Amino acid sequence: MKKTPLPSTCPSCDGIDRRQFLKTSVITGAAVASAAALPRILVLDPVHASPLKSAGKAVSSETLVSTLYKSLSEPQLKAVTFEFDHPLRSKIDANWRITPQKIAEFFTADQQAMIREIFLGIHNPEYVEKVMTHMQDDDGGIGNYSIAIFGQPGTGAFEFVLTGRHCTMRCDGDSVEGAAFGGPIFYGHAAGTFNEKPDHPGNVYWFQAKRANDVFQALDGKQRAVALLGDPRVEQSTGTVELKRTGQLPGLPISEMSRDQKALVEKVLGDLLLPFRKKDAEEAMRLIRKNGSLDQLHLSFYKNLDVGSDGVWDVWQLESSNMVWYFRGHPHAHVWANIRA
Repeated sequence: MKKTPLPSTCPSCDGIDRRQFLKTSVITGAAVASAAALPRILVLDPVHASPLKSAGKAVSSETLVSTLYKSLSEPQLKAVTFEFDHPLRSKIDANWRITPQKIAEFFTADQQAMIREIFLGIHNPEYVEKVMTHMQDDDGGIGNYSIAIFGQPGTGAFEFVLTGRHCTMRCDGDSVEGAAFGGPIFYGHAAGTFNEKPDHPGNVYWFQAKRANDVFQALDGKQRAVALLGDPRVEQSTGTVELKRTGQLPGLPISEMSRDQKALVEKVLGDLLLPFRKKDAEEAMRLIRKNGSLDQLHLSFYKNLDVGSDGVWDVWQLESSNMVWYFRGHPHAHVWANIRA
């Protein structure tokens, strides 16, 4: 099967420095459990990011989840760890805390550094500064977010989940079979104001909607009539990403597009996957494609939530029977994704 390469750039990423981020201070601190396994962690300032390395080798987020777990005290274990099948693991929302404890208040300096590196490691190094910017803008930085660990890393199925305003992200080491990203995810950004202007200045995810609107502009009149609808799905926590049967899907089938139009849809998917690490992006693309094709997908736009009434559609989605990626850019960016085998 021929793989479509993921783009390495995006319209809003021109300012990203493509240097190796690895610099500056070495964190030292209080000894933790399993100290022999604890890597020395290199980080940057609270907004910038660096890939973790130990002895010249990259340390995976999954490995670091195991190290973090071993470092937890008994009170910490009781507060932030759960059985793997606990219902909280599958929850998703736009603004919630999976546990009430904030990272900056409940964990040691070394543990905070590990949590940061776990989160950075599940993102594309070329986009991670943008992700950290959204977290700083939306909730004052990663220290104000919360985590939970389900199952026991290193002994079987596990999943690390980080949540807060405009974020539900997962690291599962492929414990959840057939689920991209380990389950449904959420990301978003309110860039400076709750009600953003029509061009969403400063929003780190708006480039994804601009790419989708390129597809709309390439449609003919008949296709636009099928793709452009009134009201989108309602945001309702985990129910927002509930998958539908094929016969219930709204919008324009990709199968009814020309080859050039389909190529534009490929670029949309590339932009949607751009913020995430390569292995997760590639897995997601494999699951989105069925038999190497995107023809089962439907694309829809929603005119009733058009910020500024400018005909640039702020709300749109790609959907199939095993995937939904819902971009709600009104009044700012909320993005819901769920991809299953």
